Amino acid sequence: MKLFGCLLFLSLGFLSYAQQTKYVDFEEANSVLVLNPDSSKVSGLVTYQMKALRSVDSVFIDAKAMRFPGGISINNTGVDYKNDQQRLWIYNRFEKDSTYRITFNYECYPKQTLYFLKQKGVWNIWTQGQGKYTSHWFPSFDDVNEKVVFKIGTAFKAGYEILSNGKRLQGSSDKGVNTCVYVMRKPISSYLLALVIGKYYKKTESSKSGIPLEFYYYPEDSLKLEPTYRYSKRMFDFLEAEIGFPYPWQNYKQVPVHDFLYAGMENTSLTIFSDAFMVDSTGFNDKSYVSVNAHELAHQWFGNLVTAKSGEHHWLQEGFATYYALLAERDIYGDDYYHFKLVESAVNLGRQDLSGDGTSLLNPKSSSLTFYQRGAWVLHALRTKVGDKIFKAAVKNYLTKFQFGSAETSDFIREVEKRYGRNLNNFKQKWILNKTFPVDEAIAMLQKQSPYVQEYIMIDCEVKSGKCNEYLKFYASDDAKVKVISQAPELITEDTFKQSLKVRQAISQYLKTIPKSLKAPYETLLDDASYITIENALYNLWVSFPEDRPKYLAKTRGVYGFNDFNVRLLWIVLNLNTPFYEADNKQGLYNELVGYTDEGNTMELRMNAFRYLNMIGTCDAQCKSNLENAKTHHNWRMVKFAKDMSKQLEEKKQ
Repeated sequence: MKLFGCLLFLSLGFLSYAQQTKYVDFEEANSVLVLNPDSSKVSGLVTYQMKALRSVDSVFIDAKAMRFPGGISINNTGVDYKNDQQRLWIYNRFEKDSTYRITFNYECYPKQTLYFLKQKGVWNIWTQGQGKYTSHWFPSFDDVNEKVVFKIGTAFKAGYEILSNGKRLQGSSDKGVNTCVYVMRKPISSYLLALVIGKYYKKTESSKSGIPLEFYYYPEDSLKLEPTYRYSKRMFDFLEAEIGFPYPWQNYKQVPVHDFLYAGMENTSLTIFSDAFMVDSTGFNDKSYVSVNAHELAHQWFGNLVTAKSGEHHWLQEGFATYYALLAERDIYGDDYYHFKLVESAVNLGRQDLSGDGTSLLNPKSSSLTFYQRGAWVLHALRTKVGDKIFKAAVKNYLTKFQFGSAETSDFIREVEKRYGRNLNNFKQKWILNKTFPVDEAIAMLQKQSPYVQEYIMIDCEVKSGKCNEYLKFYASDDAKVKVISQAPELITEDTFKQSLKVRQAISQYLKTIPKSLKAPYETLLDDASYITIENALYNLWVSFPEDRPKYLAKTRGVYGFNDFNVRLLWIVLNLNTPFYEADNKQGLYNELVGYTDEGNTMELRMNAFRYLNMIGTCDAQCKSNLENAKTHHNWRMVKFAKDMSKQLEEKKQ
């Protein structure tokens, strides 16, 4: 009987971790967390509710470099376990169709995924669990197919906002401590679990369907609130209507954080994004959050509601999010914008193929360009082929059928085929499976759909066509005029400066050596509502007309630009290289430039300051010390930048 009993139970230790979902279902997680920012320690009490789908003798929870003081209990009884620093293995006789409560305390010092940042004495704490990394700070599941209803309670110093997934059930601030509890209503993959702590203000709106929309911002950024979150409610309402499936979560929150690893991350009901996208009304014209905003919002359906089963089907998340973000932007900016963005992505995909880097859309090692842009193109081409009605019905049924679960490419294609009435094998082969992207067919498709694209493709001023003068003067679109300017800047006349902000920005980018005949109109670029234009124009004017350098510096004295202070840093360097201009303040300006490399500043600002110091060859002892400090930064881009610059400095010595 003992041998027979053992044979009834499956040992998950001999199975691939991705197969655990076939045998057990972790349904709920209730947790109370304690964060100690000074030591970067996380500890907590966690209870998982789990149902055995088959009889097994062990289960596991992914837990990187964690300790479990007090052991593990199931239904209040201690059990055997093994902690291999990668997974927590729990041994017990789990009977089929029975439910168990697994409880434990844990503690860890996350080396990644949860980051404790302190700038100017203020903490900014945030998570980034992209893919399978949440298990570095919370015992959870690296398998995206294991979906759990999470409940998180935690506390922090009074005056700080605490954010997590779902709805805030309760909260209080007493004796200098802020406590709160967040709970999800539906299950999510562990990589979408999130936590943010920082000093924020909040603006709240409601969607047409009644979903609360919460927009967070730093107290000092009140003037950036409206430009940053511009069109947010409009895009939310548009996507709910366009997708045809109601927003599936209790609320939607967005919050900027310092030195984020990416542009944004679509944690369920809580998008985290880089504060580099916090812009004022001028910055909005150059680098707005709109596209990232729309992309992360679309993920709430595509990726969060329905998750790709594996990396092979990653485009079901990124391609869909890119496509629906483009649709939301088309609702704001128009058809021409939409079609032009598709032209740009088609050209980039074609170039990727020419370089030999093209891959099938189902290759899990494909580039981001393939997953995002080719994935979006698949949906545009598919919608063109089957029509709006069939496409929208298929998407809605796909979401309905696989909601709160996982899917693969064939699942979606099958939903389209059901309504289309015929197979899509040829389409799938050409647009999804082939290594090369059908760039010629894509461009031809757009030319049929858009006169705007026809015009843009037709223009080629590199062959010095006489028509280019006409394009620049009269009826051509802004994008066409920018193309003319990029190919033939010598065609710019005084009248060209009377064009749009976008065209004027192109002038600042491509007309770098300024003829005296265009000096006066070129100087007007310093007044534009564009930090990119001001930066380019200031430098080009300073180089072209040395006698007027003091005038240009005086004109742009108080302009700082984006969060990386692009205009201010250029202004300092130009000032330092303008003899006799504010001569008594040269050392103060240099100290200001070096000060921006300090760890108390944002990553973008630090890197920009380092670049200028390297360029002018004056990286002093403080600069080098800050550069060494940058090598320990949590963001790989900062680390790589610091190592590369250190190498350059060493080479200059030799």
